[in-house]
Amino acid sequence: MKIIDSIMTQAAGMAAIRRDLHAHPELCFEETRTADLVAQKLTEWGIPMHRGLGRTGVVGIVKSGSSARAIGLRADMDALPMQEFNTFSHASQQPGKMHACGHDGHTAMLLAAAQHLAQHRHFDGTVYLIFQPAEEGGGGAREMIKDGLFDKFPMDAVFGLHNWPGGELGKFAASAGPVMASSNEFRITIRGKGGHAAMPHTGLDPVPVACQLVQAFQTIISRNKKPVDAGVISVTMIHAGEATNVIPDSCELRGTVRTFALDVLDLIEQRMRQIAEHTCAAFDMTCAFEFVRNYPPTINHAKETELARQVMASIVGAEQVLAQEPTMGAEDFSYMLQAVPGCYSFIMNGDGDHRDIGHGGGPCTLHNPSYDFNDALLPLGATYWVRLAEAWFQTAA
Repeated sequence: MKIIDSIMTQAAGMAAIRRDLHAHPELCFEETRTADLVAQKLTEWGIPMHRGLGRTGVVGIVKSGSSARAIGLRADMDALPMQEFNTFSHASQQPGKMHACGHDGHTAMLLAAAQHLAQHRHFDGTVYLIFQPAEEGGGGAREMIKDGLFDKFPMDAVFGLHNWPGGELGKFAASAGPVMASSNEFRITIRGKGGHAAMPHTGLDPVPVACQLVQAFQTIISRNKKPVDAGVISVTMIHAGEATNVIPDSCELRGTVRTFALDVLDLIEQRMRQIAEHTCAAFDMTCAFEFVRNYPPTINHAKETELARQVMASIVGAEQVLAQEPTMGAEDFSYMLQAVPGCYSFIMNGDGDHRDIGHGGGPCTLHNPSYDFNDALLPLGATYWVRLAEAWFQTAA
């Protein structure tokens, strides 16, 4: 691996920052301490910044030369509302909050790249360092854009990077096209008529209707959409009743829908509504149907993805740069890719052997209470950011 020497010499300091962030996790739109630390480091390195986009976002500005071209590099900062099982020294000090997705590492990697870029400036243009809040469900990317991210800081391309547990350390993955799915939620309330369980004929029982809906929704996946189009409907919650001998007045179903294409999402939402309303009508009942679209699909642009792969190969070798297998997980970097061309890629986090003594007994996977970011990635990720920025400015406009 061709790690930048000056970045490697700062590896211990990067790890210290990462572990400090891990010990002090903050949830979406609450990242004030994290943003303060980021701002402190940027100031220390002479990097101008703007604060407050998306409430707690920070944008660092590194200029060099006279070119008007600009690139954005993005790291997310927020943690998850979950209890950490690890007990090592840098475990969360905030009950019910944990960096279980590696955003502490993402922030530290971009800070390390910021330091190098500010000190060397081997490019002609502007690098915007985007430290984004609220990726975990808050739509922080969307909120930064609403607050004028791309108006105040016009960018020709934007790039994101996420650690990926299970993959071998030293490998990357990037592919053009859809790489993460849209995230959407539904809630269906079936309105029946309660009564005594011994006299079901006197009421309208919503529970059998709910059971039919759960089964019928899967026919949308198997019989309505094209077999080659990806889509998942998951009914994850069914709430009804308070007593064993009482037929409830209503039954509520909740869950999620994931797709890689908006036209598939349109089809699924339309058919779910039709099936819910007509099935309820067939049983002489009604329903309230709610469908909320959260994050759109994350779709990488071909030109920017090819550049990212070339940069990765120059650092670790072409054989270490994998095709990015699409996942049904969601990512709000998708909003940035809808506005500006770019690429969202993965850096492999290892299999968990890097964790200190005192880690939880669970696997080192994302959103797991035994997870911890692999500090060995910090110099590699920072090197990728620097080389990507330098390479991008060398490409033709």
